[in-house]
Order: sequence, then C-alpha cells, then structure tokens
Amino acid sequence: MAGTEETAELTFSIANEHLIIADHTDVPDGLRGTGVGEALFLRMVEDARANGTKIIPLCPFVKSQFAKHPETRDVT
Repeated sequence: MAGTEETAELTFSIANEHLIIADHTDVPDGLRGTGVGEALFLRMVEDARANGTKIIPLCPFVKSQFAKHPETRDVT
C-alpha cells in the first residue's frame, strides 16, 4: 500500500540514571528478517555505553540478542 509506513520499536523504562529496563520489542511483519530489530538493540547498547548505563533485559528478544552478541554483555 503506497504511503504506508511500518515502525519498529524497542521500549524501555528508566529505573534510574544508571539503569534501564528493556521491556518490549515490536517489529512489524513487513520488516521481519531485515535486521531492524537487531539494529534497535545495537543502538540501545551503543547509547548505554555512551551514558554509562546498564540494561536489564526483560524482553525475550533483547535477551536473545545479548546471547547472540556476547560482546555486548558489558552493559548488563
């Protein structure tokens, strides 16, 4: 459908200035398999490193990404 935008999201709660809780990831069917969810995850990790923040991964997708990318575990 022309003009239809699909938006992926990774949501989190700010527990305090040094801790966020990743609680949900949603990737629409039309974007699945494109790497957009992984890109959201990696950006969250990049931002956490830049801000000295740790991440509690409640979201199953985020948990799976930490398992897939052991080099990112410094922010857990």
